[in-house]
Amino acid sequence: MAQKICFVVMGFGEKTDYELGKTFDLDATFEAIIKPAVEEAGLKCVRADEILHSGIIDTEMYMMLYRADLVIADITTGNVNAVYELGVRHALRPSTTIIMKEQDGKFSFDLDHTSTFQYEHLGKDIGSREAKRASGVLKDLILAAVDDQQKVDSPVYTYLPTLKHPMLSEQEFQEKVEELEEENDQLHLLLESGKEALNESNFDLAIAFYKKAAEKTNQESSVLQKLILATYKSEKPTKEAALINALEIAKQLTPYHSNDPETCGLTGAIHKRLWLINGSKDDLELAITQYGRGFEIRRDYYNGENYTACLDMLADQSDDSNEIIYNRMRAFKVRMTIIESLKKVVADDQRLMERSDRKWILASLSNCSLAVGNDKEAKVYEGHFLSEELAAWEQKTFEEGKVTAQEAFKKLRALKTCNL
Repeated sequence: MAQKICFVVMGFGEKTDYELGKTFDLDATFEAIIKPAVEEAGLKCVRADEILHSGIIDTEMYMMLYRADLVIADITTGNVNAVYELGVRHALRPSTTIIMKEQDGKFSFDLDHTSTFQYEHLGKDIGSREAKRASGVLKDLILAAVDDQQKVDSPVYTYLPTLKHPMLSEQEFQEKVEELEEENDQLHLLLESGKEALNESNFDLAIAFYKKAAEKTNQESSVLQKLILATYKSEKPTKEAALINALEIAKQLTPYHSNDPETCGLTGAIHKRLWLINGSKDDLELAITQYGRGFEIRRDYYNGENYTACLDMLADQSDDSNEIIYNRMRAFKVRMTIIESLKKVVADDQRLMERSDRKWILASLSNCSLAVGNDKEAKVYEGHFLSEELAAWEQKTFEEGKVTAQEAFKKLRALKTCNL
């Protein structure tokens, strides 16, 4: 007897819910919750996402949505492909469909009448305790759905009970399952290899892996973002050339009209570094715009901390005392907002330890504290950061931020002294 198939429809990579101002790593959802639950329930897990089909709902997709013994649809961030595919499944099959989403996410339309499984992200990622809990609950839901296929979970067949669902033969279903599994395995290997190379500061190798992944995914945004990062971090053939090359890649994401905080942050970083090389005020202003937009969307510490650094740089360029005061105080207030927000995160030691971005939370707390004059707390957070396992480029990035923070406080203190 052939192994039962679970077809998973969901987004790919990191996606932002703009209403919440939060970014979720959907790959973490798949790897930590969905795949283990499906496999422990004894089903073969095949993932569908928008990148494998370039956003096109084709014959393969329709076949999988109909023929799969079970479909799990994660509609976190209101992913339009996943929601559409869920609707197709509901129209084709009266039962064996599970809907799931991150607990804070809102529906883009009314699905309150439909049972939905919820889980929790910690930052972008999922903590180990929550992954274990959620995977266990999902496994039980899967077993129940497969065991009781007479239980209707489709709203279409709930409200139209006399409707007859279509019947199709096996066709090439098993072959398509194997093809999709192979595509997912190849893509996963490229992305994991790129991540490993990036962590080891082997930027040339990371670029090679991410270029292949970008080609395979039809230039999907989250893959391009990783390629942009590796490209400008490589500093090859020169620092400036690497930044310009990275900016050319970023243009595919229409960064100056984007509301994706990751894209905003990356292009902000490129323009900040170009400003430091060539001194063009246009680059500095673009960096402020991009970092500022990213911070307003997500209120995240990465965009926020860099936004403050650029505001200080802008103040340095001005001869107008009012403008200097205005930009210094803007930077101070944003830093205080970041500190207040991140202190709430570190207050729960267990939850902090489970966050994949733990090291950067500590780094930002240290440098923001230093920039507002709280040396004692800055040293504590710095010690925690340095105790983490760090790549060379990560420690270098922190040290650069520390120097910037020290200079920021000197200028803030001088400003306050002048105003006394």
